[in-house]
Amino acid sequence: MMLRPPVRVIPRLDVKGQNLVKGIHLEGLRVLGDPSYYALRYAEEGADELLFMDAVASLYGRNSLLDVVEKTARNVFIPLTVGGGIRTLDDISEALKAGADKVAVSTAAVNDPDFVSKAAARFGSSTIVVHIDAKRSKSGGWNVWTENGREPTHLHAEPWAEQVAARGCGEILVTSIDNEGTLSGYDRDLLAMLANKVSVPIIACGGANAPGPVADLAKQTDISAVCVASILHYRLAADLERGGYAFGASGEFKVLAEKRDFSRVNPTTIWAIKHALKAQGLAVRNTPEKGTITDAT
Repeated sequence: MMLRPPVRVIPRLDVKGQNLVKGIHLEGLRVLGDPSYYALRYAEEGADELLFMDAVASLYGRNSLLDVVEKTARNVFIPLTVGGGIRTLDDISEALKAGADKVAVSTAAVNDPDFVSKAAARFGSSTIVVHIDAKRSKSGGWNVWTENGREPTHLHAEPWAEQVAARGCGEILVTSIDNEGTLSGYDRDLLAMLANKVSVPIIACGGANAPGPVADLAKQTDISAVCVASILHYRLAADLERGGYAFGASGEFKVLAEKRDFSRVNPTTIWAIKHALKAQGLAVRNTPEKGTITDAT
């Protein structure tokens, strides 16, 4: 029997300009602070990888993350994945030069599926992550959206995942638009379906709300990694606020914290998530000693 690889815990950092932001359903972005600082803290706390997503690349037709990635790569020594605005092979090359280990492609792959094959052939499958933003359709199943969840396509998530896997991508990052930022839990049906259909690793994203449910998802499906944002950012931002740090010109963190949708935030740590995974009998990498944990369950 083949042993299951360790389940990776990957903080997701959505970036607008030079700021870490967070929204709901990929919209309503609020500023939380310096993404490089958050990245360093998460690396110190035992993150296996970091995911940087340019939240507005689709609006401006460019990726503005490279300065942030370059700054982070000087101090963080775990794999970095960069997504948003990756549209050409040259974009991939520039991201790798800046310090990224992988790139996540979405719109470019939908517009030209051969792009996945070309990118994998040039840079290696392990470098290419295909990002699928999926939304439940009224007729059943899930549709693929592009431009950071702004534009619908004719594609359905299941055959699209099978196609990009066949074209050589190394991983598939699956974000549920319906669940993203809502703290309502992952879309288990979507993730289980895709994990059963393709042989490449599936990274779950969208809806993480507490270590226990995150671990339950990993135990009950064949996903390879969990992507987490709000429940980590909220805790670290609160720590910063207590320390007297500023978050933006208009105190955006307070706006975020007071939103009704965030009243159910259970701020936690990477340590707590990994120990919840271990409690389910799952292997994890690099579990640091317990730090300050607001609520580990």
